[in-house]
Amino acid sequence: MSKILVAEDDNAVRTFVARALTHKKHEVTAVGDGMQALEALEKDKYDLLITDIVMPGLDGIGLALKVAKDAPDMPVLLMTGYSAEKQRAHNLEELIFKVVTKPFSLQQICAAAEEALGIEVD
Repeated sequence: MSKILVAEDDNAVRTFVARALTHKKHEVTAVGDGMQALEALEKDKYDLLITDIVMPGLDGIGLALKVAKDAPDMPVLLMTGYSAEKQRAHNLEELIFKVVTKPFSLQQICAAAEEALGIEVD
């Protein structure tokens, strides 16, 4: 079981991702924006960060840059529904594990998370 932090401003997507990963027996903390994610990262250690790119306040790119500096061994998985934002993320390939494009299925987000964690995906 891994500890996963999910940062997503859309409540429906946040709930969907958290439930999917909890169903796979991961311990999930879900927050609504990048600033809340930073607060969670200060309080606890996580095995994986899954974050939306476009969020109010601190976006997923800024959050990924902060995590890469403070916790370089933690993989970062980015989510986006915007092709322009996906292109921005490609400039950070050495800092992030993968970009998952919305909409995605339960199987797709779980497989991407488990791949990032180094878990054999069946």
